[in-house]
Amino acid sequence: MAFDYENYLRPGKLPHLWCPGCGHGIVMKGLIRAMSALQLDKNNTALISGIGCASRLPGYIDCCTLHTAHGRAAAFATGIKMSRPEMNVIVIGGDGDGMAIGGNHFIHACRRNIDITYIIMNNYIYGMTGGQFSPTTPLGKKASTTPYGNPDPSFDTARLAIGAGATFVARGTAFHAAQIDSLIVEAIQHKGFSVVEILDNCPTNYGRRNRYKSVVEMMKQLKELAVPVKAAGQMSPEQLDGKILTGILHREQRPEYVDEYDRVIDRAVAGRQA
Repeated sequence: MAFDYENYLRPGKLPHLWCPGCGHGIVMKGLIRAMSALQLDKNNTALISGIGCASRLPGYIDCCTLHTAHGRAAAFATGIKMSRPEMNVIVIGGDGDGMAIGGNHFIHACRRNIDITYIIMNNYIYGMTGGQFSPTTPLGKKASTTPYGNPDPSFDTARLAIGAGATFVARGTAFHAAQIDSLIVEAIQHKGFSVVEILDNCPTNYGRRNRYKSVVEMMKQLKELAVPVKAAGQMSPEQLDGKILTGILHREQRPEYVDEYDRVIDRAVAGRQA
């Protein structure tokens, strides 16, 4: 039996605004499958986003949603989790929203280890706002602001998250659609700040500027770049050169921020009563 996505969608918001061939719809379906697998209560689940193509995703899903200012999704999500710790709080965004203007909020959410899941759809470009290069645009690739090729080295989102203190970090691709929901399930179940980076494709702004012939060609490249973590352990550095690891890249247990904050409040109350 086919999966019933309609139970999680807002019919009045469709059709969506994503371009034909965009990978964001694949990620949305993976998120919906993950929510269904975990039987998340729609009224107790909040999807938060900023600005950009990826950030339009929460508007299509029938649960508590908040569309915030550019780059500020993690800050709003932190406020929700602090005030309503029982809620499942999930941030949705792109590489520009999360790694550029929102980069400072992102690293401090990682540092705090607050129990939020952050899904970053990385298509290497600002797709909605004009095709500018982003912090993840590969070296030498073209964008509207780098017509002769990007001179900047790019962020490795997963490594940045691990270095900043996130306690769960995973990566998948839009080609490996069946893996997306399993990674999101693991991330939501993890107690602490979890990051799931999904590499996907922007055929309109990134693909055309970089002379990809079709969406199929872009998808094939994602397939060829991805190496599962377990398989990477059997490969030489030469074989891994230019490849991108996928799967669960990092997982550890560390005190969660809301719990730690509650302990501070308890000490303060006990101090006043002493």
